[in-house]
This record gives sequence, C-alpha cells and structure tokens, in this order.
Amino acid sequence: MKRLAALLATAGLLAGCGLESSYTLPFSVVAGSIKPVPALSGVAVAVGSKDFTESHIFGYISEVALTAAGADVRDMTNIQGSNSARQALLTGDIDLSWDYTGTGWISYLGNTSPIPDERAQYEAVRKADLDQNGVVWLDYSAVNNTYAFAVTKQFAEANKLRTTSDMVNLIKQDPGKGIFCLETEFVSRQDGFPGVAKTYGFDPGSVQVKVFGTGTIYTATSNGNCNFGEVFTTDGRILALNLVVLEDDKRFFPQYNATVTLRKDFNEAHPQVAEVMAPILGKLDNDTMRKLNAEVDVDGRDPAVVARDWLAREGFVGKD
Repeated sequence: MKRLAALLATAGLLAGCGLESSYTLPFSVVAGSIKPVPALSGVAVAVGSKDFTESHIFGYISEVALTAAGADVRDMTNIQGSNSARQALLTGDIDLSWDYTGTGWISYLGNTSPIPDERAQYEAVRKADLDQNGVVWLDYSAVNNTYAFAVTKQFAEANKLRTTSDMVNLIKQDPGKGIFCLETEFVSRQDGFPGVAKTYGFDPGSVQVKVFGTGTIYTATSNGNCNFGEVFTTDGRILALNLVVLEDDKRFFPQYNATVTLRKDFNEAHPQVAEVMAPILGKLDNDTMRKLNAEVDVDGRDPAVVARDWLAREGFVGKD
C-alpha cells in the first residue's frame, strides 16, 4: 500500500514532465511461453518510457511481458525527454525503462567521442553506467535507432546506391543529384551534416540542402523533393513509404542500440525481470521495429495493443 501511495504521488510530480499513467493495461494478458514466475507474483514494477512512438512500444512490451510473469505493473510511460526519464529511473520513481547506448554514452556519461562498433559501444556503456551510476543495462539488442540517409527504392536502383560512400561518389560525379532534405539542427551540428561531409570527403557547400521538420523529411524524400533524406533507422515511415536506408559504411553516426535499463538494487532484488526480458531482446531488430512503429504512426493503432500483438505473434503471450 505504501508503494502504491508513493507511485500515485510520483505520478503527480512527474505529470509536469509529461507522464500520464493509467496504472493498468487496457486489456487482459494471457500467458504464452512467458509463464507466471512465483518470485514476481505481486511485485510492483513501475515501467516508464520516453515520449515518442518507439519508446512507447518498448514500454508496453515490458509491461505485457511482466504482467504475464505475474508482476503488478504500473504504466508510467510518456515521460517528456531523455533526461526526465533517466532521472525518474535514478530516483526510483520508475523501476524500468528502455534506453539507447548512444544516449547513455554521450548524454548521461558525458563522453564526446562515440565508439563506432555497436557491441563495443554497448559494452562500454554497460560497464561505465553500472560503475558510475548503479544502472544495469540488460542484454544487447540488434535494434539500432541511429541517423542515416534514405532514398527511394527507384532512385537507389537507378544509381546503384547501397552505402553512404556510394551516395558521395554519385554526387561527386553528378553534383546536380546532391539534393538533401535535412532538419535544421542536423544542418549545422558537427555530429550531423558537417561531420558526415568531413568523414566521407565531400564539400557540403557543393550540394543543395532543403530544411524540413523531422517528420516531413520522409514524405519529402518519397515525393522527390530531394534525393537524400535524413532519417532515423527504425522509423516506420521508411517501410510505409518504401524508402531504402543507406549503410553508414564508415560508421560516422553514433550507435543507438536499445535495451532495458534498471537500477542495480532493483535488478538484484528481482533478477527474474532480466530473465523474462532476455528472449524478447533477442527477437528484436530494426526491421521488426520499423513494422511496429509503422503500425502506430501510419496505421494509427494503439502502441499497447501493437506491443501485445507482437508478443502474441512471437508466442510470448496469448490473446483472449
């Protein structure tokens, strides 16, 4: 009862950070390969998320899975901003949230130079965050929501584009094709377009840049307003608009692999949470997340239902 009262008070405090909590899922959860875990029966687990689609889906994946295992899950998703969500975890206002290795390495741990290799970046964050802040990062997942350039499938095939190096070779041969749709901040940030140009060896002043809001870049690229659009690699609109993501073959962009984070004390008290989540982490990748994100952003489905349905398709839970 004291824990519930604390959670209610927390919801009020975090409402200013954008948290909206229903405290229960909008459906019942049926066990599948995830069976009730006696040690988690009735254990209160407050699950948080950041305030964008993919994070919502991650949060609900955790909520559905842990509900199937018998935990008493509290829905505390939709916290505005990475720093607010992180602070909620550190202070114990939430017990579990998903985060990204690039965010951990740069924003939380204060490093300026990302590590190019995905697994090496994950291992560095996992060790440093545990040592410095008592935060546990669960198993590595193949979901890597980083920056990239995307083109239409037709343009990729016509110009034999597969990598960012292919893109640069094309615009050097034919500068007229160097038409980019970029968001305002990306145009000038050193870890954005200027850094890309330096790493891949082209003059950013030799190409045409059109500035768009992040959400409209996908449509603008699909409609031919530009040949190259700045995208996030797991965005569902990539799939919906039949765009092709160019490989960052020189590994310029920071790696943003996603996994579950929780405090050391909570992990030690309830190691079964990591056991429940481990097989789920092993099933997730960029293609999966693009599809799930598209179900929400393109098809307009409830992210909680999207999460439950994916877990059901994979056999982790059943459906009524």
